Amino acid sequence: MNWYHQACPAPSAVHRQLAQQRQTELTKPLGSLGRLEEIAVDFAGWQATALPELSRIAVRVFAADHGISRRGVSAYPPEVTTQMIANFANGGAAINVLSAAQQADFAVVNMGTFSAAVASPKVYNLQLAAGSADLSSAPALSPELVEACLAAGQAQVDGLDCQLFVAGEMGIGNTTAAAAIYAAHLGLQGIDVTGRGTGIDDASLAKKIALIDQALALHADQLDSALGILRCLGGLEIAAICGAYIRCGQRAIPVLIDGFIASAAALLAVDINPSLRPWLMASHRSSEAAHELGLRALQLQPLLDLGLRLGEGSGAMVATPLLQSALQLHSQMATFAQAAISENT
Repeated sequence: MNWYHQACPAPSAVHRQLAQQRQTELTKPLGSLGRLEEIAVDFAGWQATALPELSRIAVRVFAADHGISRRGVSAYPPEVTTQMIANFANGGAAINVLSAAQQADFAVVNMGTFSAAVASPKVYNLQLAAGSADLSSAPALSPELVEACLAAGQAQVDGLDCQLFVAGEMGIGNTTAAAAIYAAHLGLQGIDVTGRGTGIDDASLAKKIALIDQALALHADQLDSALGILRCLGGLEIAAICGAYIRCGQRAIPVLIDGFIASAAALLAVDINPSLRPWLMASHRSSEAAHELGLRALQLQPLLDLGLRLGEGSGAMVATPLLQSALQLHSQMATFAQAAISENT
């Protein structure tokens, strides 16, 4: 059995029940805090304690170049991937600001770019390949690269001590790869799943849709499994996120999924290892319209809907204070007995 097929433990049902009981005892009408109550119960199960807390958050931004980016599917040239890695290393990106605010364990994992990326203590330059192949004309990854990327994600998680994991991504062209994954996984066509990504014009959008349909037709006989989809249509960073998600579940670390691309990785990760599903939470609904299709397939209700489409893990980190508020309310509010308030029976 490959490591990524090994089962994830189930969240603690006992501690979920204890947290649910505590919610009935707090000085508020039951259900009056809505999703915040559900979040507290979820974390109780994940942490195996009736009073969970959230202070240790890990953020890993997985970066890679995509061969499809050379076909004009993005508003930005492929060189921006390595330029953004430098920006992450220098602390100038949105995810840097949000991670710093939460004192998160932050690093970038360069899975493979067309050109050499910056050397920095904040960047793991794995460079497993010089980007992926053009998925519209060849399999994006070799079987060996898929295994190596999954293992890279696993290794990143094995090095962490955290209570929540956020995977970000960076790679010009990766909305095209993600849309192709959605289409293959959900049995759809390019037009059903393809958005404007970085803000492309109508001509580029039409080209993007056509290239996705070309890829789906080219690889049709290889798209009957998650690993086949990942090999033919994925990217180095998407495969690494799959591996990281699965390893989080195996290590009983909850995952806060970011947006459109991270959800594509989650779709495949759950397909590879269905026992991962209880360890996932969706942070937000992306303005990429097809993201809703992925969320439905994952059976996840996002916490936020703010029109975000940046990626990097930014939507997930915007949502983390909400999680912390839920847990603080759960643990710090007085019970009816402590406050000497009569319960309405």
